[in-house]
Amino acid sequence: MDHPTPVTPQHGPQWIAGNQIDLLRGGDALFPAMLTAIRQARHEVWLATYIFQLDEAGAPLCQALADAARRGVRVRVVVDGFGSRDTVAALRQRLVPAGVEIAAFRPLEHVWHWLRPTLLRRLHLKLCSVDGERAFVGGINILDDRRNIGHPPSAVPRFDLAVQLRGPVVGAVVQALRDVWARVLRWQRWRARVRDSLHHPWQAWRQRRQPRALVAPPAPSGACGAATVALVMRDNRRHRHAIEHCHLMALAQAREHVDVVTPYFYPGRHFRQALVDAARRGVRVRLLLQGKPDYWLAGLAARVLYDELLAAGVEIHEYSAAFLHAKAARVDGNWATVGSSNIDPLSLLLNLEANVVVRDPRFNQAVTEALAQALAQAQRITTPPLKPGWPAWLGRTVVRWIARTYLRLAGLRFPD
Repeated sequence: MDHPTPVTPQHGPQWIAGNQIDLLRGGDALFPAMLTAIRQARHEVWLATYIFQLDEAGAPLCQALADAARRGVRVRVVVDGFGSRDTVAALRQRLVPAGVEIAAFRPLEHVWHWLRPTLLRRLHLKLCSVDGERAFVGGINILDDRRNIGHPPSAVPRFDLAVQLRGPVVGAVVQALRDVWARVLRWQRWRARVRDSLHHPWQAWRQRRQPRALVAPPAPSGACGAATVALVMRDNRRHRHAIEHCHLMALAQAREHVDVVTPYFYPGRHFRQALVDAARRGVRVRLLLQGKPDYWLAGLAARVLYDELLAAGVEIHEYSAAFLHAKAARVDGNWATVGSSNIDPLSLLLNLEANVVVRDPRFNQAVTEALAQALAQAQRITTPPLKPGWPAWLGRTVVRWIARTYLRLAGLRFPD
């Protein structure tokens, strides 16, 4: 894998002015807003998500999507074939009869699917758009906030974040969803055409001769707010380092404050150096990480880096009030990002991800307040949890070996 190129202005996001953006704290805020939007839909609904569970949160959304399709709204849903592997069949049973089009990204329905070299590259983004007028972007899966896969239910909801968008940037979200849909279906359609040509050549020839109905995208929304927003996508084609570059540019320009929250933290050398450089020039840099890891390896991966960061003056806080799943950052008073991307090799190097990057003091203040509440429930770490000497060396060696092996299986080289 090639290393990120030096950060220069041409690698920056495509800013779109005139938007309204609202921060949504957890599924308790996101799901009612999505339900309202879908129930009011008149033309089209697009949805892409990593996990779609049919629980207290997901079942009403599934019903709303089916109801929208029955009243003539075009509804398209993409779920990840791994993240939603336990519910893909049930989702199809509920949605397809209503007229919803649903597809799985790299499904794992047959044994040979687990042997593909692209197995580890997942659709991890969470996007939804309704009528080209309203969009939702963030890190929240369609899963009840108090349910944690692999863990008992929690009385306290996960700390998670998403945003609701109105304005011209919604057009970028719609285009991103169209691109994801086209990518998922390209192989399936080719396989279906080959099958039909072999079994029904005359009908297949006639179908190819018929003109296709084109569905025009909704007209772009007009300006309706003061926020300047960019949708930043990470893929394995032209935008392999897009989200990482946005963070690196913001860190390089930071003068006062940097707050980063992520559940999975194991960045490469460039990202770690950017945090260290900011702290050494007097910027207050705070990391909010999991104090209650949902996977032991994720906790170990972050903690093997604590000694390097603490020595440079970076503050590290561990959140233990509940599981932490938010992915966000803010820099000074006018830059913030919320999305699906963690600060680890899977998000920065493998998965399809989507973040919004925002220039707006009001939104920055909302992110600041959300992080302040979480930080108040976190414990500041002042000494590395791994003892100096062989325990720390062993931890770093194990994590690095696992990361290298994982990325090699995906066809990439781990950037030190």
